[in-house]
Amino acid sequence: MSMGGWIWYELLTSDVAAARGFYGKVIGWDFLQHETVPGYQMFAAQGVTIGGVMALPPETGLPRPLWLGYVRVADVDATVTAMQRDGATPCVPPTDIPGVGRFAMILDPQRVPVYVMAPQSTDGQSQSFAAKVGHCQWNELVTSDPVAAVGFYVRHLGWQKGDVMSMGPLGDYQFLIGGGVRFGAAMKRTSGGPPLWRYYFGVDDIDRAARAIVDGGGKLLQDPQQVPGGGWAAASIDPQGAEFGIAGPRKG
Repeated sequence: MSMGGWIWYELLTSDVAAARGFYGKVIGWDFLQHETVPGYQMFAAQGVTIGGVMALPPETGLPRPLWLGYVRVADVDATVTAMQRDGATPCVPPTDIPGVGRFAMILDPQRVPVYVMAPQSTDGQSQSFAAKVGHCQWNELVTSDPVAAVGFYVRHLGWQKGDVMSMGPLGDYQFLIGGGVRFGAAMKRTSGGPPLWRYYFGVDDIDRAARAIVDGGGKLLQDPQQVPGGGWAAASIDPQGAEFGIAGPRKG
């Protein structure tokens, strides 16, 4: 995976057991205990680990359950230092995970949390972000100042701005490119709630997954909408309050 690529996804939640049951039914993930990190559950799609889930650590200072993504960088310490000089706030300082790599969490200038990580192993390629069921298929930054936020990430993660799609009164949808791949977009937060990265995970059937969200105690922020390329997507909130998205075909 090239520098600036998304390599892992993580749910920090108030109820790990409930989250496992909910996402197992909505997305279809299997869960397994991390070999070396106590209390850290990994989730997998067809045998491929995509990310992890753990109890929301109080030392992060984050006020509510949420999804976070890890972006690959060459030097965690240098990246965090440069980001801090550019208005970011360190949330979890650069930390080593034996056998895994070095990571840190920052709040960008709009107070959106994200991880940066230098994996210990450079062999292989992360499959967490992929156009497959159970994998993250889109990374969407919903923030208070998209222009400033995009500039920040372009400067520090090597991303490029792609095309812009007008959404009328909702503003522009700025596509983002990293390593030659269009991986997501940025837009202005026009509804209530904090600015955040919203991660859309692939499902086998958008309507089945949407029903499973509601039946499982979650909430759809809107009905599934058709997106460029012919697929469907919907933003939602899980029962513990973490915002996420689903993406997939309509089979009905």
